Amino acid sequence: MGDDRHNLSDTPQQVKTAPFQQVGQRLSLTRGLETGSAMTASRELDRRGLWHLLVVYLVWGSTYLAIRVAVREGAGFPPFFMAGMRVTAAAAILLGWSALRGERVRLTRREFVLMLGSGLLLWVGGNGLVTWAEIHADSGLAALLVASIPIWFELVAMVTDRRWPRPRLAGSILIGFAGVGILTWPVLRAGVRADLMAVAALLAAPLFWAIGSVWFQRRKPDLSIRVISGWQQLCGALGFAVLVLLRSEPLPTPTGEAWLAWGYLVLFGSVIAFTSYMSTLRLLPAAVVSTYAYANPVIAVFLGWLILREQITGYTLAGALLIIAGVAGIFNNRD
Repeated sequence: MGDDRHNLSDTPQQVKTAPFQQVGQRLSLTRGLETGSAMTASRELDRRGLWHLLVVYLVWGSTYLAIRVAVREGAGFPPFFMAGMRVTAAAAILLGWSALRGERVRLTRREFVLMLGSGLLLWVGGNGLVTWAEIHADSGLAALLVASIPIWFELVAMVTDRRWPRPRLAGSILIGFAGVGILTWPVLRAGVRADLMAVAALLAAPLFWAIGSVWFQRRKPDLSIRVISGWQQLCGALGFAVLVLLRSEPLPTPTGEAWLAWGYLVLFGSVIAFTSYMSTLRLLPAAVVSTYAYANPVIAVFLGWLILREQITGYTLAGALLIIAGVAGIFNNRD
């Protein structure tokens, strides 16, 4: 899915980049800290942690804009070629960084299977579909639909665990999907095929991300976060390479603006913001850290309007409010 979007595990699994990157894994990371959050809530918030959280707000909220700039018509980047280059560069940085720190980067066979499967689901199925969709879809619409990841995660977890949701949780899920319906109604009503395909991709992307996250959550390899993220992105790069060949995507001829967007996604979305996010988990209560799930789509919509003059309609505002309300309800009522 904005970039950077991550795995739902007790330890973070994915680099935030994408947009979508991102909500699935980060949601689970805050779960593991909830016990301690009650003890730290009464303390004064760490200023360094707040600065890091601001970085997460701004950078992860802006990755959707960067993807749109990189792949929109005339930018010169084929979508899967761009996404593949992005994760390859990020994987090289993260795995190289890990090797220099003396961390184990060699995988066992079981770990490789896990990295390959989750990397394909998260990066190709999740982030890749968001990247492809943003050829036609506005960055704000993409961010808001991807913000529904926590809703999909709960659904996948319920199916996997064979359990029914409590009434309040079920109500939150329905509210979130009502927001999705309102957001997509203008596109469905217009009936333009390219736009319909983009919306379908944006609806499927968080589902793929949730499936990959839940699968990974139940298998926790003894590896550092950087190594996990690096390998998952490298495996995602293999999937993108296959798609590039199957689709016969041409060699990229990006504009200078598109190159800048790509570099921003790699350096800021996949490395700097990820590091800041990890710092917030150490320095701030979980309840404070989890506010990224509400802030990122709002920032994405604002930046899309400010820089690309994307329209903000009544459907946008109503759908956004319902999705954010649904996500908030899930955070407060999940099992």
